[in-house]
Amino acid sequence: MNNFVDREKELEFLNKEYERKGSSLVILYGRRRIGKTSLIKEFSKNKDIIYFLATEEAEKQNLNIFKNLVADNLKNDLVREANIDNWETIFKLIINELGENKKIIVLDEFQYLSKSNTAFPSVFQRIWDEVLKDKNVMVILCGSLINMMEMQTLNYNSPLYGRRTGQIKLKQIPYKNYNEFFEKELDEKGLIEKYAVTGGVPKYIESFNNSKNIYHEIQENILNKQNYLYEEPMFLLQNEVVDVGSYFSIIKSIAAGNRKLGNIASNLSVNPTSLTKYLEILINLDILEREVPITEENPEKSKKGQYKIKDNYINFWFKFIYPNKSFIEIGEEQIVMNKIKENFVDNYVSFIYEDVCKEKLWDMNLKGDLKVTYDKIGRWWNNKEEIDIVGIDTAGNNIIFAECKYYKNKKMDIDVYYNLKQKSKEVLWKNENRNEKFILFSINGYTKELIEIAGNDDNIILA
Repeated sequence: MNNFVDREKELEFLNKEYERKGSSLVILYGRRRIGKTSLIKEFSKNKDIIYFLATEEAEKQNLNIFKNLVADNLKNDLVREANIDNWETIFKLIINELGENKKIIVLDEFQYLSKSNTAFPSVFQRIWDEVLKDKNVMVILCGSLINMMEMQTLNYNSPLYGRRTGQIKLKQIPYKNYNEFFEKELDEKGLIEKYAVTGGVPKYIESFNNSKNIYHEIQENILNKQNYLYEEPMFLLQNEVVDVGSYFSIIKSIAAGNRKLGNIASNLSVNPTSLTKYLEILINLDILEREVPITEENPEKSKKGQYKIKDNYINFWFKFIYPNKSFIEIGEEQIVMNKIKENFVDNYVSFIYEDVCKEKLWDMNLKGDLKVTYDKIGRWWNNKEEIDIVGIDTAGNNIIFAECKYYKNKKMDIDVYYNLKQKSKEVLWKNENRNEKFILFSINGYTKELIEIAGNDDNIILA
């Protein structure tokens, strides 16, 4: 398996920071298992690096581990044997031994240092200002707890605010790069079905990297209580938030189909205003996203907002695992597996396919394949109809309508096109004077009739 995929932009940024004169302070953060350590390893190849992984132990233990790592790097037994009780002294030792090549210092899981000593961001701010700044060093503060990392390093009230020379919030791998993880080439259905479960999280993809079908992989990796994926969402959230139960209830409600704020509140029997802070945190954690119809002029103020689970694995887990944990706990995994098989394609993968198609449409758009550049692409709906994807050219009068079908067996037929054309009339955007295109995505291909119609009309694209 190829463990390092995509990340070219992040690597380029880190290398620019490394090559700049003087010191660099980079904040690198993102959820667990997203590939932060792999990125650091790839970037630091053939470079002089001190890599320190902080733990949840007391500060004294972390300081001793760091001191010994520095002693190894400097090849200095006196440092190892010395009784050093403060961080500043160790960093001064590093600076005193700097050579021509820039030294990289990585403090991974930085947030744990602040857990053991709440004043640590202030301690490190003084070290940066008085010891490291303007020296030939590059410091990377890395962490997997998004809220804590932002509060401790990026927030205006943090002692480190304004010191960083750059930051990277590492995101999931996009679908377009997904096939690069696999040594054996998979067909598109196989890729999409795996992607629907793992999303773009490298560690999860690694667990699904065998030739067995998707249901075998789900059985082995998720329904198996001994596998880390079985309880993964619990570990992800309990490290980020205090009231895990409330967050679980909200995500479960959305997974069950309640996407409007009012519907979520009604389902949970709470006041809508009490949900706002929870939803904002889940959005910041890249678990949820808020969507509005793509034609809305003021998305932030729109009352048509709907909430969607953005993380594929969390979406899968809350749809199929969390509601059925009782069966798994008593050893009746097959009941859950049967439920998954009944609903996986039609009620789950088909919706993930829409996200895949939206990403593909963006790529086509950026490559110039659509001849017009559409600057807004997303879902559209009103009280009567909804369209999978709509793209608009806000500077001009061009609009594109797309439909995505993940059929099990049949090909897409002409009825889908005519239905999409009819629904497009409901979209109120420059209706008197607009250029319309229609794009159709089908995992199983198209009928001869639809291919013939598209062949005679430049405004119909079969993707």
